[in-house]
Amino acid sequence: MAELMVRDGTWTFDGDVVRIVPGRERGVHKLRQDLGEFTVPLAALAGIAHEPGRKGGRLRLRLRDGADPLLQVTGGGLPDEANPYRLTVDTGRVDVAEYFVDAVRQALMLEQIPDGPADRYLLPGPSVPLSAAGVDGVATFDGERVHIEWRWNTSETKRDWGPRNFALNALEAVEWRAAAGLESGYLRFRTRGATERLKPEHDPNSIELWGFKKESGTTALLAAAVAARLPHPSAGAAKSLPAAAPATPLAPAAPLVPAAPRASAAAPAEDHDALLRRLRELGDLRRDGILTEEEFTATKAAVLRRFHTGG
Repeated sequence: MAELMVRDGTWTFDGDVVRIVPGRERGVHKLRQDLGEFTVPLAALAGIAHEPGRKGGRLRLRLRDGADPLLQVTGGGLPDEANPYRLTVDTGRVDVAEYFVDAVRQALMLEQIPDGPADRYLLPGPSVPLSAAGVDGVATFDGERVHIEWRWNTSETKRDWGPRNFALNALEAVEWRAAAGLESGYLRFRTRGATERLKPEHDPNSIELWGFKKESGTTALLAAAVAARLPHPSAGAAKSLPAAAPATPLAPAAPLVPAAPRASAAAPAEDHDALLRRLRELGDLRRDGILTEEEFTATKAAVLRRFHTGG
């Protein structure tokens, strides 16, 4: 087990999951504190890095695209200090941080976790119920329904619609955008079949956001909680793929001589190439100092056993 405990929080890795506990000191962003303790399965990770700095640097987890509803719905819009996958490392804990990185990298390598996109959410998203306030409204989500109450300063258009209620099965997606320059951000609940896109200040399905204040961070958590309970984006992409064209009947052709079966030979060839690539990767990791000589020897022996036994 590897554990890194600093003022910014505590990360623990047991070989299967990374447990993240945010710090409770004043400098820890409210979004991270509101999100609280959670675990990241190894299968959701694409990588980890220690970014050196004058005062110890930072530890940063990189997740597979589509694995986490919070990162999916915010689309890279979280400021660095609000990112729950970043940990500020104290000066005296750099050695522990580097050991933590090595432990996670070795597990990713040994388990052969792919770093490509995930086809489902591998994290459950923030806990509910949740309430989040924007500039002109307050949204609540209990896990099944979204409710919006307007504030006194909302636009006349929104006020005419009155309070809003959405059941999960009526929603197609939830969108969250941070403010950029003079352009407002928004938390938008997109209903099924809706095509018109109004500006956030006039859209009765949106709450307007200015800047990234404490309350704006809570709207990101609420958006993630809703997104986690909606179909994964990859499901919509699969449905949009064109259907295969129906087969066209062919005129009878001259008899063909059956070809020799190839399936049984293809798989061993692919396994052979994969094992050779694995050996090269192990050599690179030893050269870069990520694996010790003992770890390299043990892992190489395991790979060679697979090579000789055919898997």
